Amino acid sequence: MTVPSFQSVPHEVPQVGQLEWLHAIVNSINDGILVIDNQEIVRLINPEYTRITGVTPEQIVGKRLRQVRPGAVLPETLRDGRGRVGIYRKEGQHEYVVDMAPIVVNGAIIGAVSVCKGLTEVHKLSKELRRSKETISRLEQTMDSLHQAAYRFQQIVGKDGGLKHLVQLAQKAAESDLPVLITGESGTGKELFAQAIHNGSKREGRPFVPVNCAAIPADLLESELFGYEAGAFTNAKKGGKLGLFEVAHQGTLFLDEIGDMPLDLQGKLLRVLQEQKIRRIGSTHERSVDVRIVAATNKDLQHLVDKGKFREDLLYRLQVIRLHIPPLRERREDIGELIDWMVKGTGCKVSEETKRLLQQYDWPGNVRELKNAIDYAVCMAEGAEICVDSLPQWIVKRIPAAGQAKRQAVKLKEVLEEAERSAIQAAIEQFGGHLEGKKKAAQALGISLATLYNKLNRLRVDL
Repeated sequence: MTVPSFQSVPHEVPQVGQLEWLHAIVNSINDGILVIDNQEIVRLINPEYTRITGVTPEQIVGKRLRQVRPGAVLPETLRDGRGRVGIYRKEGQHEYVVDMAPIVVNGAIIGAVSVCKGLTEVHKLSKELRRSKETISRLEQTMDSLHQAAYRFQQIVGKDGGLKHLVQLAQKAAESDLPVLITGESGTGKELFAQAIHNGSKREGRPFVPVNCAAIPADLLESELFGYEAGAFTNAKKGGKLGLFEVAHQGTLFLDEIGDMPLDLQGKLLRVLQEQKIRRIGSTHERSVDVRIVAATNKDLQHLVDKGKFREDLLYRLQVIRLHIPPLRERREDIGELIDWMVKGTGCKVSEETKRLLQQYDWPGNVRELKNAIDYAVCMAEGAEICVDSLPQWIVKRIPAAGQAKRQAVKLKEVLEEAERSAIQAAIEQFGGHLEGKKKAAQALGISLATLYNKLNRLRVDL
């Protein structure tokens, strides 16, 4: 039967009977359809059924199904009222897969329907599904590799009186899901602690997503954190964008430089902490997220609260657990162990004299500055041992002990040179300034004639 031709104007749709509607619908389906009544008589098939199975309407419609198709399973569905899925069938050269269901009206089974799909289409769909799953798996692996925390508590160097006690507190914090606020000067290792807390928690292996609130422009930070829907604003991506809260689902979101977060965005962050729900920009519904928040700052947040630049309620919510990392100048006992850890694997060793000297420096850049200095020294070292001469001079010049040692070395050098000058002057006066005299003077001094000439030039001895 030809499918009715519909006009574009609704009131001009032609009047058709229910049977015509039924045939039009069945004929428009891309799967093969076969329907039997409660006497197992085939009432209709569609063109797709003929294409897939090779059976024409003349061969089957109006006949008992099992007479035409002896191995048919659809009558079993008619008998027991149980649907069947994925039944493999082969008739001659035709292979296909069939789904079956009873037709029930007012509680009575009045027939059954089978929907079949050619094996080629099934293989194609299966292949596409497999490819999609592989793509999703690769994307998940890529996402995990991009958002993995590298550091663990074992890598944090600290002695009694240094970071050891703080590490113990952080390990306790890792056992909970409570928000953590890490404070400390730049370069003290706040992100290192955040990563260790993540890896020491039940969220290990899930995403660790760091966000520098100071590095992202204020007008973009909200869309980065919460994402947006397609068409939410001009230049929005076609399919919208996943926010970092969603990326960090079941993992940890590390909000570095939290003190630089815009005030209006702080209110939205507070709501997420309270509700564990986010709303993308341009969206009308909320999404649940399971994210642990670890925040960090080098600013005095209480001072910002007093100035009206940071929400007090957010501060209380963030600092349920608070860890303060002291600067390196306040834990000099850790410096030696830190240096050994930094040169490990380089084939170099830092001399004890150099370590003692470095412990006198205040390290305004903290561990980051110490790491840069050691990397420089490893590069500049003449041998396997790193001595003071290998250190960056801009650091050595700012160490009082190094300056004093240098002055003492200069003074000793001057004394030795003056002693040499006096001894050579006396020998020349005794034996004479002529060639034979110089030979005798060199012999008396226990040096070669060439060395004597070199010292005469270097020390500028008056002849």
